[in-house]
Amino acid sequence: MSPISSEQAGSAEVQPHRHRQMAESFGADAERYDRTRPGYPDALIERVVAVLPGTDVLDVGCGTGTAARQFRAAGCAVLGVEPDARMAEVARRGGIEVEVATFETWDPAGRAFDAVVAGTAWHWVDPVVGAERAAQVLRPGGLLAPFHHVFETPPEVTAALAAVYRRVVPDSPVDLGRQASSPAAELYQPLFDRIADGIRQAGGFGEPEQWRFAWERSYTRDEWLDQLPTHGVLTGLPADRLAEVLEGVGAAIDAMGGGFTMSSVTVAVSAVRQGAV
Repeated sequence: MSPISSEQAGSAEVQPHRHRQMAESFGADAERYDRTRPGYPDALIERVVAVLPGTDVLDVGCGTGTAARQFRAAGCAVLGVEPDARMAEVARRGGIEVEVATFETWDPAGRAFDAVVAGTAWHWVDPVVGAERAAQVLRPGGLLAPFHHVFETPPEVTAALAAVYRRVVPDSPVDLGRQASSPAAELYQPLFDRIADGIRQAGGFGEPEQWRFAWERSYTRDEWLDQLPTHGVLTGLPADRLAEVLEGVGAAIDAMGGGFTMSSVTVAVSAVRQGAV
């Protein structure tokens, strides 16, 4: 599960799968990533499992195994594909079988699956090539279902982070000023449209649908600052510059009373595999 900023998601020019250097930085602190990153709504997992013809699930970009563990708990047999060996090792320690490769180069070795899922990772996959590969490994009636979190950080936190970014990481590709002034769902919609268009272009699937699941999570100051270093723009910062970011954001959260509630929506773009390969 690799995070994507709403600026990346919303830009028609940016194609994250062509800029993998950020994705490849998340394994630098894989244990923290696994500890602090949120899981997925139970309702999403249940809906995917309910429509599958069987229980074999391929988790693309499985990261440290967050979604994979949830599907396993729901009764599925899960195989992960993850390009970062450091992330894969954490997933394996959690009992998930993982093969280290990008999805575009991964060898299915004749195996077939009832679902291909991707938890906040499909933006790192070429949307057409990824859908074509999914069609090759899905059984008829199987489901392709990439899903992403859409986070709505409170304006005070976003504004504080934007101010710190301008000072500490002025060359950041993330435009937090735009995020503060536009609804997150609006910024992310181009990403979901690209995923659906990739599925249509690949062929072999029914018409894509979007499933939305709203949820909330409350964070204390310490919990949020523990997660923040796993965000893509910050993973490669020197320790002194990261400390400056955390100090600025921490002060903003202190001013809010020491915590906040994040409103989020998890969006799945789903499509059923039609006929035979």
